[in-house]
Amino acid sequence: MQTKYRILLPLISLAVLLAATFWMQPRTMSYFGVNLLFNLAVPIALATIAQMMIIMVNDIDLGMGAFVSLVACVVATFLQDTPVLGTIMLIGLILSYAAMGALIHRLELPAIVVTLGMSFVWGGLALFILPSPGGASPGWLRALMTSKPPLMPMAVVAAILFSIVTHLLIMRSGIGTVLRGVGGNTRAVQRAGWSVIWLKALAYGLAGLFAVLAGMALVGLTTSADANIALRYTLLSIAGVILGGGEFIGGKVSPTGAVIGALTLTLASSFLNFMRLNPDWQIGAQGAILILVLTARLLFAKREART
Repeated sequence: MQTKYRILLPLISLAVLLAATFWMQPRTMSYFGVNLLFNLAVPIALATIAQMMIIMVNDIDLGMGAFVSLVACVVATFLQDTPVLGTIMLIGLILSYAAMGALIHRLELPAIVVTLGMSFVWGGLALFILPSPGGASPGWLRALMTSKPPLMPMAVVAAILFSIVTHLLIMRSGIGTVLRGVGGNTRAVQRAGWSVIWLKALAYGLAGLFAVLAGMALVGLTTSADANIALRYTLLSIAGVILGGGEFIGGKVSPTGAVIGALTLTLASSFLNFMRLNPDWQIGAQGAILILVLTARLLFAKREART
């Protein structure tokens, strides 16, 4: 039952917000309206999945936003002007993330400190590549992100695809089970003959991959970049994972829930804009939504424990 609530509560929160938005702005109840509401959901969902990979192995990444910003700068400059070099740089960034995970485990360093320190490295590199806002999105990337599939907007189609792919990878595959085992019982994984350092590197490498995809999607939507374009994604990605039913310990994550959590946070931002709430208060309001859902989850968990 508790597993069911991990998905049910995020779904309910998303449905309530969507209903309230449709009530306040009936014009959004259309293909164009839904597309507008979830316009930035794709990069946020990808960043949330990336953060989920880190949380899955009992770590937390405080450099996610800076890393996505760096990727965006690379995409808007090198991938646009010199595609081969840009591709090599993006692959190098994914490998650097995997190396960071291995280093954290090998030296037994606190991930929260290492990733926070690396956020300044990512930010510095982003400023070096793009000192001021600019660059341009590759044409093929822009066309992909602004495409209009039949029946459902691109963001909704992408969210469904992300849910299926990550669910199969993390919840159904053998390697996904082992990766979750690193967060749940590291010693048991070691006794089974697995190399934890390589598993940590794999988890961080997957996080780097999805973070790179997030940066690419963001540039495809905004058509340009700057060194601070995705700094909010650090907290948004953590909130999305937790809102979607994940926990900071035990390897307990929900790929589908994480995507739903990202959609909920994206919709919350649009909803608060409709309410004409001061942008300075919007982050606080999003935090309040997260607290409400977590409170409801705790109440359901206590009720389940009593029965």
